[in-house]
Amino acid sequence: MKALVTGATGFVGFHVARQLQAEGVFVRLLARPASQTANLHDLNPGMCEVVTGDLVQPHTLQEAVKNCSRVYHVAADYRLWAPDPQELYLSNVNGTRNLLEAARAAGVERVVYTSTVGALGHARKGDAADEDTPVLESDMIGHYKRSKFLAEEAAREYAAAGLDVVIVNPSTPIGDHDRKPTPTGKIIVDFLNGRLPAYVDTGLNLIAVEDVAAGILLAADKGVRGRRYILGNRNTSLCEMLQMLAAVTGLPAPRIKLPYAAAWAAVGAENLAARVVNRPPAHPFEGVKMARHAMYFSAERACRELGLPQTSVEQALKRAAHWFAANGYVKQEARKQAALAVSGREQ
Repeated sequence: MKALVTGATGFVGFHVARQLQAEGVFVRLLARPASQTANLHDLNPGMCEVVTGDLVQPHTLQEAVKNCSRVYHVAADYRLWAPDPQELYLSNVNGTRNLLEAARAAGVERVVYTSTVGALGHARKGDAADEDTPVLESDMIGHYKRSKFLAEEAAREYAAAGLDVVIVNPSTPIGDHDRKPTPTGKIIVDFLNGRLPAYVDTGLNLIAVEDVAAGILLAADKGVRGRRYILGNRNTSLCEMLQMLAAVTGLPAPRIKLPYAAAWAAVGAENLAARVVNRPPAHPFEGVKMARHAMYFSAERACRELGLPQTSVEQALKRAAHWFAANGYVKQEARKQAALAVSGREQ
């Protein structure tokens, strides 16, 4: 079997490619000419090939999908701030349509489209949403979520028209090889560097990135065409997540809970300064807007129908902390040593 994986240079896509290789699948990896390919160096070179292409250039996708029985579309433009928001729609919406059309034309047996829980509805405060929680395009906060919502609609259109597409909605993956890093990975990096003096009152659903990758492969084997599957595990507050990080690293957790209004004011000043110097803000407005809603979700459907694994979130945080420390993300030497010591603790 040969499979195409988009986004293997990134966080989740890398783990999808690695798990496919572990199952004996030869993987073709779509990478843009300017992509950072460091993650690809940790894959088995004898079990993969890299094809240069771009989701927004349809002619480059024909060779990418050729002779592939399955396509794992994991790539996305994941930015909460962009100088030109239209870039997100070109990559996430148009790019998804281009790939689905190429897969249809090539006779691909099955496509797994990786969306996000950000495209789903929110439950009442404190409750967990699921795949059927009502949601509208107008509920989307920011261009990233809206672009993923529209891309998911495109996936359902192709599924209704006969292409075998399954949709997965990862929550908040954590673990190694988060090179960019993702917004959650940045929280971990800031924690390790002592740059997180306070936190806001919000919630998220954590899952080990290995479990997300396993869920994507399980969706290819067991998922129902056109059906959504939330790939998540533990609902936890940001405060509890930071306390877990403190427990696995030995570093102190922040104790100050920042009021939402204060966080909004601080981020507003930072975004204004970033606009003046024309650089991305460290904390975009969309991130603060999202923090007003606890992102709690139920992965019961994926556990029941796919067999989604639910491994230790604490161990995933430990692996993430050690990987960030070992790969140069932790700048303060004392904290770097403390994070590195995590690897010496009993697993």
